[in-house]
Amino acid sequence: MSKAKIFIDGEHGTTGLQIRARMADRTDVVLLSIPEQERRNAGLREELLNSADIAILCLPDDAASDAVAMLADNTHVRIIDTSTAHRTSETWAYGFAEMATDQADKIRRSRTVANPGCYPTGAIGLIRPLRAAGLLPDGYPVTVNAVSGYTGGGKQMIAQFEDPANADPITSPHFLYGLTLNHKHVPEMKLHGLLDSAPIFAPSVGKFPQGMIVQVPLHLDHLADGTTLETVHDALADHYAGQSVVEVVPLAASQKLGRIDATELAGQDRMKLFVTGTSGGHQINLVALLDNLGKGASGAAVQNMDLMLSN
Repeated sequence: MSKAKIFIDGEHGTTGLQIRARMADRTDVVLLSIPEQERRNAGLREELLNSADIAILCLPDDAASDAVAMLADNTHVRIIDTSTAHRTSETWAYGFAEMATDQADKIRRSRTVANPGCYPTGAIGLIRPLRAAGLLPDGYPVTVNAVSGYTGGGKQMIAQFEDPANADPITSPHFLYGLTLNHKHVPEMKLHGLLDSAPIFAPSVGKFPQGMIVQVPLHLDHLADGTTLETVHDALADHYAGQSVVEVVPLAASQKLGRIDATELAGQDRMKLFVTGTSGGHQINLVALLDNLGKGASGAAVQNMDLMLSN
């Protein structure tokens, strides 16, 4: 049986490099590669795109859309797009396998898969099960607060943090951005979180390379009647029962925590979900912990690739 040919378009960027690292020791696929000095060779790039069984696009939105257009007539090539370009498209499968009971099958069967964003993976992972269970009502003013490792900003931000000779260095240990509240991930959170209105999203960056915390604080009194800290935890636990990549931390263990470290899952492709607060209280905080380049990007892309190859 021939091995599947995989081409990472944009393999020299942050996400592409991490995908390559995850596949370095694999013998079940063949990696098609373009030398860095040839990365602007449009003819060679198009040839490799059209030679692949699966093309993984690690490109800016416009370049990703151009690559998809190059493959419009070549239906043999299946596509995983890690950009924002197709995440709200009805014709693309959304690449969060644990999001719904049939989502892994949708990814497995699809020709085109939109890899989720890192922040939305955490936010949707927390919100959607509550919407599906009827605990989070229409009209609830959802807020999402998050901090990411600086690798989420790509090579430019990495250089700003790590290169002492950079012309525009970042020395702050933590900073907010997206202050206009129109971050490009908001439509994705709304659609796949099953929300009827856009959440308020407040992203930030910390002075650590990889890791992420996403928080969704909620007032229990404004959720469905009778909702408690325990019923919220049960909804999450039921939704992710049997999953290996997404773990819902037991409520008793979450209650004993004094802190949650954003870097705990750095280098891993898992996600942990916590329900924090006081039993019998009126407020809870839902927390997702992941690696912004793991389950939040490259790890998810490899997971989606493996699902597509299993079809």
